[in-house]
Amino acid sequence: MSYVNNVRMFLRVYELGSMSAAARDQRVSPAVASSRIAELEKHLGVRLFNRTTRTLKPTEHGRIFYDGALKVIEAIEAAEAAVADVAHNPRGSIFVAAPLGVGRRFIAPHVPAFKDEYPEIDVRLRLSDRKVDITAEGLDVAFTLGQLEDSNLKVRVIADCPRILCAAPAYIARRGMPANGRALVTDKHDCLLLRFPGQPEFQWLLSTPDGPIRFEVSGPYESDDGDVLTMWALEGRGIVNKPVFEVAEHLASGALVPVAEDTPPVPVQLACLYPHRRLQDTKIRVFIDFMIARCREALRAKEALAQLPR
Repeated sequence: MSYVNNVRMFLRVYELGSMSAAARDQRVSPAVASSRIAELEKHLGVRLFNRTTRTLKPTEHGRIFYDGALKVIEAIEAAEAAVADVAHNPRGSIFVAAPLGVGRRFIAPHVPAFKDEYPEIDVRLRLSDRKVDITAEGLDVAFTLGQLEDSNLKVRVIADCPRILCAAPAYIARRGMPANGRALVTDKHDCLLLRFPGQPEFQWLLSTPDGPIRFEVSGPYESDDGDVLTMWALEGRGIVNKPVFEVAEHLASGALVPVAEDTPPVPVQLACLYPHRRLQDTKIRVFIDFMIARCREALRAKEALAQLPR
């Protein structure tokens, strides 16, 4: 398997453009990664990468070898998956990403039950509200919440998730109840913003009688963690734009109340993305099926809770 491991390392160095990043991805030291590339270059009798102290670029030989090497590794993974499928014993590690709110509420709570059912599968879960690059980060599965973009990834839509604008009663008492998105802007309401470095002007996409319109809202509070925004909303600091499932308990208790109900936010899709070839792997398929079933069940419960009379 040493040659196969060397080829796998070459693919990750090529895709990530960094020896150290590929080493972290494969959970080895940079020295081991460099050694594997050197062994592969010696075997092939050509240089695969041009290295300087600042950059690492594939040579023409490296670009040619990548296409063939990728097909070889995909064939090996497909064969391994077929064997595991026949043996009814999927095994290995799955690298999974999810937004913080989705991961904390719907994915992480069910990982132990998945592990109990499939003890030979290890789940490596990464939670972040930032946009992830599935290919570059070596992920097998990524859960997303938002408007789906065109890509070469496979998609399984889990559910359409309604969103809601809401605030604490204390905020409404102090600033008044905005009727719609226009009032949010003209009255300069304090909107709690989910924002990341380099993100352009912030807009909320709201449903209006004329169709979806983007409103350029503003406010003194922003964070890259959605749960922090909820905390600030509960403290009466402003208006938050949230999936209903994230604030269901607070809506049911009256700690948060709907605002600007004439122009509700456009719903978003909760979906699961994965590279096409990964679904050939039994462990990926059973994980996706397992989590989608539990996500849908939990979403139904959350949305029912939000509709309870206060």
